Amino acid sequence: MRIRQGWIVILILTFVLSSCSSSLEIDGQNNLEQSKPRDQIKLSVMHNWVGQDGKSIAMRRILDEFRAAHPEVLLQDEGLVTEGMKTRLRTLAAADEMPDLFVMWPDAMTKDLVQGDLIQPIDDFLNSKPEWRDNFLPKSFNEFTVDGHIYTAPMNLAPTSILYYNQTLFDQYDVKVPTTWDELMHVIEVFNDNQIIPIALGAKSDWLIQSTIFSTLTDRLTGSEWLLKAINQDGATFLDREFIDALQFMKDFFRTGAFQNNALRIDDNQMMDLYFQGKAAMFINGGWATSNIVLNAPKQVLDHTHITILPSIEGGKGKANSTSGVVGTGMGMSKKLTGIRKEAAEQLLYALSGPEGQKATLDSSTLVSYKIELDADKAHPLFIELNELMQHIEISPVFDIKLGAAATDVLNAGLTDLMLGSTPYDIASKLQAAHAQSRSMGNNGS
Repeated sequence: MRIRQGWIVILILTFVLSSCSSSLEIDGQNNLEQSKPRDQIKLSVMHNWVGQDGKSIAMRRILDEFRAAHPEVLLQDEGLVTEGMKTRLRTLAAADEMPDLFVMWPDAMTKDLVQGDLIQPIDDFLNSKPEWRDNFLPKSFNEFTVDGHIYTAPMNLAPTSILYYNQTLFDQYDVKVPTTWDELMHVIEVFNDNQIIPIALGAKSDWLIQSTIFSTLTDRLTGSEWLLKAINQDGATFLDREFIDALQFMKDFFRTGAFQNNALRIDDNQMMDLYFQGKAAMFINGGWATSNIVLNAPKQVLDHTHITILPSIEGGKGKANSTSGVVGTGMGMSKKLTGIRKEAAEQLLYALSGPEGQKATLDSSTLVSYKIELDADKAHPLFIELNELMQHIEISPVFDIKLGAAATDVLNAGLTDLMLGSTPYDIASKLQAAHAQSRSMGNNGS
């Protein structure tokens, strides 16, 4: 009898131990499902989805859904406004303490992070899902590719310079939507005469002028080829007459009365509030602003809001039928991620930029770099208008995507100084010095 009881005890212990062991085993395929909540996998995520626009809300919802579906993953996300996040990432990069996943911009930022050995490619994961990989639009991965390796998948498509306007105010003061620079000058004069802000501007957000106005305006004047040569310091520099003339053109634009007097004291959200209140006839922002307008603009403004691009400039070398833009942001993955934590990060990356994530983005009135049909019966007419516009225009470079962080900071500050009276030559000199120094250091200036 005692022998039999002994065997029972042994069998029970064997079962308990084998159960514990199996709960901790890792087979490389179903690790996340096998992990118990008490053995949580910690993942840190940094993003800029902090607003009340449709895109931010959709992305935060995906994070919450991932938490619910994966209780074994302790997801610690930190949301910061765009410029604050970029500054924070630089600090973390210098200390080699990058978040596990973070919103990352293409081209210069991606190259800097690769050169700093701070992120890892996603080639293997991407290739394991060819139905996902092959549905991106042509060239979608180009600016996230370094030395033949792809470092993330784009989560959106971002024209950075769209002119939003209130048709009611244009009709009320009998002016037409401008297609030439002279027509824009006339519109500005008429609205000023009637105490309407022609173009709301939130220049406290120091990226705004550079990204949404100056990048397109410069391309109108110089053409894209010149900018790319200047970036590469190959047959062009920022001290060239073309660029100094572009800065002068921007300075003259400031002097036309196009913007309200407190432009340097309000940010891009307050800028849009002026438009929502009917105090401004226009504002210039990226295509991402459509999501905010659709969700938050008063009906009397939303129903009469339409979009176009900056007018052509007579004698300019660039294409009039274009606007500055970028393929979009993606999620960078820390080089330190391995094993089960890397697998968890890949699953979250797929949730955010895979087919369901792309659909959620499109449904939030945000453009995507992915082959997915827009449901015209559900989409807001303003977003349909933006989507159709983008079928017929070309994308030109954005300074803060092509320049490194240090040179971008110099240009952003310089455009503010230009508004306050600095000379174009001084700003061009500072930018050229900053860009040349970053290139001599072998990076893009981060």
